[in-house]
Amino acid sequence: MRCIFQREWSVAMRNPGQWVNPLLFFIVVVTLFPLGVGPSPQTLSTIAPGVLWVSALLAVLLSLGALFDADYSDGTLEQLALSGQSLPVIVLAKVLVHWLLSGMPLLLMSPVLGLLLNLPSQAIPVLMVSLLLGTLSLSLIGAIGAALTVGLNQAGVLLSLLVLPLSVPVLIFGSSAVAAAAGDFAASGQLLALLALLILALSLAPLMASLALRNGVSGGT
Repeated sequence: MRCIFQREWSVAMRNPGQWVNPLLFFIVVVTLFPLGVGPSPQTLSTIAPGVLWVSALLAVLLSLGALFDADYSDGTLEQLALSGQSLPVIVLAKVLVHWLLSGMPLLLMSPVLGLLLNLPSQAIPVLMVSLLLGTLSLSLIGAIGAALTVGLNQAGVLLSLLVLPLSVPVLIFGSSAVAAAAGDFAASGQLLALLALLILALSLAPLMASLALRNGVSGGT
């Protein structure tokens, strides 16, 4: 797992667009909303939880296509599948690098964008915790969709159709946690639900993605 992590990290550092593009997309989408709905602080505060979370979901989805495609194209994925090493562990290492490069920048940028949308200051910590749990879950869920569509032509639309329905619970609990905190209500229930979803995704996603990758590799050969 350490070797795969180091390899994926090195490859990503040589291709900065892989992690810069989702962050720029996140910033651009969020900053467009005040221009579209008007600068009213009350309006921006009301829509802020949903805007931030939908933007984060789309930004993570934007980066999922590159999760396995490069390794499939050059034959690395086939070699990994035949190496005898645990493929779920390899998938988990790749997902962790994906999250550090796509989810973590969104998490760090979210307080600034939250203040831009007039999100109350007491909701900022809840926003960051919800994005921490939620973006990890989205990366794991996205790995399943990326594995199912690996090697397919024009897989982007199919990947979106597969991942978006599975991401709806994460979106609902994440945005509702921020909205509750913004209204001075307790958000612990929603955060615990996000934690439960993360544990479920962490338990199932690497195994399901590895099975899909084996099928994809065997089908390609």
